[in-house]
Amino acid sequence: MSINVSPVTDRPSRPQRSRWRWLKWLLWGVVGLVVFIPLCGTVYEFVSRMRAAREYPVPGKLVDIGGRRLQIDCRGSGSPTVVFEAGLDTHGSLSWAAVQDDVAKTTRACAYSRAGIMWSDPHAGPQNGTTVVADLHALLANAGEKPPFVLVGHSLGGPYVMTYTKNYGDQVAGLVFVDASHPDQLQRFQAVNPKGEKERAAEENQARVMSIGAKLAWSGLVRIAAASMLSLPNVRPTPLLDSVHKEMLDFFPISLDAAAKEMSALPDTFAEAGKLRRLGDRPLVVLTGARPYSEEMMKLIGMTREQVNRMVAVWLELHNDEATWSSRGEHEVLNDATHYIQFDRPDAVIAAVRKVVAQVREPSPSLQPDVPSPAPASAAQ
Repeated sequence: MSINVSPVTDRPSRPQRSRWRWLKWLLWGVVGLVVFIPLCGTVYEFVSRMRAAREYPVPGKLVDIGGRRLQIDCRGSGSPTVVFEAGLDTHGSLSWAAVQDDVAKTTRACAYSRAGIMWSDPHAGPQNGTTVVADLHALLANAGEKPPFVLVGHSLGGPYVMTYTKNYGDQVAGLVFVDASHPDQLQRFQAVNPKGEKERAAEENQARVMSIGAKLAWSGLVRIAAASMLSLPNVRPTPLLDSVHKEMLDFFPISLDAAAKEMSALPDTFAEAGKLRRLGDRPLVVLTGARPYSEEMMKLIGMTREQVNRMVAVWLELHNDEATWSSRGEHEVLNDATHYIQFDRPDAVIAAVRKVVAQVREPSPSLQPDVPSPAPASAAQ
């Protein structure tokens, strides 16, 4: 008698094999997406940067300052040379596109982009008032630009030009503040508009978030987000502003890390600038943009009308104080201009610069010595 014994097998049935095959393809699909999507983003970012470099060549020139190159654009001729310093944004030299050519009709006018902004090489270390001013000093010297200088600072550019004046006072003949920041503003704003711990933490984390975004810029995500999120709220659009804004957006992923560093360094930058509050008899014009905030703008910054009014009142007080730093200081309030006066009222900026240039050219008493002074006790309250 024969006995047939069928071999025991653990081979999966056909339905099981089909499921495993489906899962395998699904797994490979997920892996493919994980690799393919970032690769596409990287290619998109690379191509976008190449296109930006091709469409927007360096205005002016790149100047070596010791292993790094900074972009500077100088036009016109004459003395004193006007040097424009942008605020805490990523427009670089383009911040002054609406005013530079007119100023250059009567004297030399230079605008530049700080380290890591637009066409300029980044700085490996911190980016505070001290490093920014050292860069600018080296840039002007290596570019062959000679003092005396009239320094024009917008927003955070105000503390930067004050620090330049503190460090290289013999080169500075006059100044123009374009809605410039004040060394005491953080404390003063906090005093009139106390914020909760969550709001303060959010502000402190902003630079960190920007820094993380800069590290992800290679993925193309920052470029995509910037196109839909970044704007200059409350500023009247013009063909020139639209052109400048488009150019800035194309370089934004490159510039973001430098802006994050500057934001992180705000307390140090303000503290350094606050050491000088005496400009002698140097001509000084302080411009304030006082156009009422739109509902859109208040929503964006998360403030009520009452809070904004308190902040604006402090802003005017701070600018009044800035005008007292020189015996020839003047303060002009522009009710039809926002923080970006150079875009809303370029004529006012041009007039202020020309006024200071004319005063520098006039025979005048010898400059009084600069007297570095600590912040008044009342300012820190």
